[in-house]
Amino acid sequence: MESSKRVSSINLSEIRRMFEIAGENAISLGLGEPDFKTPQNIIDAATQAMNEGFTHYTSNMGIIELREAIADKLEKENGISSSADSVIVTVGASEAVYVCMQALINPGDEVLIPDPGFLSYSACAKLADGVPVGIKIKEENDLRMTCDDVLESITPKTKAIILNSPSNPIGSVMKKKDVKGIAEIADDNDIYIISDEVYEKIIYDSKHYSAGQFSENAITINAFSKTYAMTGFRIGYISANDSIAEELLKVHQYIAACASSMAQKAALEALEGPQNSVKSMVSEFKKRRDLIIKRLSGMGIDCPVPEGAFYVFPKVDNPEKFVSDGLKKGVVMVNGKAFGEQGSDHVRLSYATAYDKLEEAMDRLESN
Repeated sequence: MESSKRVSSINLSEIRRMFEIAGENAISLGLGEPDFKTPQNIIDAATQAMNEGFTHYTSNMGIIELREAIADKLEKENGISSSADSVIVTVGASEAVYVCMQALINPGDEVLIPDPGFLSYSACAKLADGVPVGIKIKEENDLRMTCDDVLESITPKTKAIILNSPSNPIGSVMKKKDVKGIAEIADDNDIYIISDEVYEKIIYDSKHYSAGQFSENAITINAFSKTYAMTGFRIGYISANDSIAEELLKVHQYIAACASSMAQKAALEALEGPQNSVKSMVSEFKKRRDLIIKRLSGMGIDCPVPEGAFYVFPKVDNPEKFVSDGLKKGVVMVNGKAFGEQGSDHVRLSYATAYDKLEEAMDRLESN
């Protein structure tokens, strides 16, 4: 028996593969997972929910108080006109991306994705029988997606454009003029924008802009995993205009029914509780970024300084050998080709690990 063609056309995640083969004493610079403990007030909210018996199904869309809090956040912080009825709480941003592809893409439709870009985008497009088309992110534009990049890639078959700012794996942050311009291009060509904004709070030297601020047809995806160190809670959301949200809900309700009830209560506390933990995490990430850039430079490896997220994406002479040699020294990294054709001369290193471990990892890489 054979699997479906759409499943056989994709590979298991290279990121997860590297994680699985790492030795017991290896330091992982592969996974994009904050090493911080989830803030105690968020843990307490989840615990209280369980102790009070809030352990059953919720509405398919999510509990109303969380959806209202998300809509309020989008309105105040992102300039996106939203309401509880246009928000769907999902099982992380991963489900949100999959839901968008299944609801919006027909066989043969082209989906423009950043190249380099997060590997789930291409896989989810293929699982919807769509055709992923890479938008080449250029060094002369400081590795930021621009309006011209999008215009070069659009065809009559283009159905959706994925934006990801700050970027995984590059760490670049799109400029306002390009986010606004791409939103206008999408509106003019009747193309969906799917804007993955999971790193919006992890920004050092720039400012985040949401496509939904400039287009009613933009779909905003976000999650609590990165901002609040809640990766294991698996909680995210989609915001879209009411007509699109109804189509997205059809997919969500059949693959997930609803997000975890107690995780939804935790997410509500994350939004409405104190935000000092976010500021301290971002401050620590910036220190780690500066360390890894300095150490790579000391090894003669040129690396663009990321403005957001927690990845560096340096160009190296032989990425496969660099990753292999690193693994032998007990340092896990990811070959840049996993993120698209444009990443083939690069490697991705995550600095979402403790400062002292990061220092040790760089010592190992520098050793003979």
